[in-house]
Amino acid sequence: MPVKIRLQRHGKKGKPYYWIVAADARAKRDGKYLEKIGSYNPNTNPATIDLDVDGAVKWLQNGAQPTDTAKALLSYKGALLKNHLAGGVRKGALTEEQAEKKFAAWLEEKAGKVDAKKEGLSKAEAEAKAKAFEAEKAANEARIAANAPVVEEEAPAEEAEATNEEE
Repeated sequence: MPVKIRLQRHGKKGKPYYWIVAADARAKRDGKYLEKIGSYNPNTNPATIDLDVDGAVKWLQNGAQPTDTAKALLSYKGALLKNHLAGGVRKGALTEEQAEKKFAAWLEEKAGKVDAKKEGLSKAEAEAKAKAFEAEKAANEARIAANAPVVEEEAPAEEAEATNEEE
């Protein structure tokens, strides 16, 4: 039975939410699956990916073929790297401890990159809010200045009319 690791769509129209599943290749997109490996939410920035890395590696070692998008997600979370390192351990190129060390170092580096992106996004959001606030403040001041009654100009006109009536 050919097995695929693929995405199963959930959520509502315009707001997709995906489960990452191992399913028979002949099953429907949202049909039966063998095991749920994780979830993927592309609506957040950065996208939220929850993945059982060990479960994904088990399916990859048993011959499951990931689809293109699933392969990108597995790569992003390190499942493909862990599978590659496990192959090196089986062949005798690495020890189990070396493979775990390499994987842990990669995870730390990846976490640093993700944190830097989140920090950059929060800074950009704060700057955008500050600019919007300043623009709104300037617009309010201009509106107040435009709507302010100009008493000085009207008073001389009234005085001129009063002097014309007296004559």
